[in-house]
Amino acid sequence: MRLDLREIISVEGSSKPFSCELDPSGLDFPAVRAYKKKPFAQGRVFNAAGVLHLEGSLSAEMLCTCDRCGAEFDSVKVTPLDATIVEEESEDHPELFVLDGNEIDLDEILSTCFILDMETKFLCREDCKGLCSTCGKNLNEGPCGCRKQTDPRFAVLEQLLDKE
Repeated sequence: MRLDLREIISVEGSSKPFSCELDPSGLDFPAVRAYKKKPFAQGRVFNAAGVLHLEGSLSAEMLCTCDRCGAEFDSVKVTPLDATIVEEESEDHPELFVLDGNEIDLDEILSTCFILDMETKFLCREDCKGLCSTCGKNLNEGPCGCRKQTDPRFAVLEQLLDKE
């Protein structure tokens, strides 16, 4: 989506609101199985002392797979939006977004903010215990009954304990 900012570029203190859905096709993450509905963003672009800023939030409802236990779970991700928009590209500041004439590519800004804010590890819950490395049982459902593996460096000491 293109957002025309012609009215606020030269008027300090002015703003332009926006609300839109983001196409999730470019938002591929290994742990995200599906988006329950398109991510939705709302906010405003405002002119503060001649510099354009974008602020708002983007929310996404997702069906995810836990990175520890493999269970599917629902997740809601709310990404705060905070971006600075400039007229010319700067090699010293690659985090700035550039105006295209009097417009910005809102989809590019929103997807970049969403991707940069995404978790590196998706967990069904914070204290997920994962799977047993021996039998593969989901340890969130209870203990598996496997004997705890001894570190091979302590095998000789374990033999001494078994004799007593």
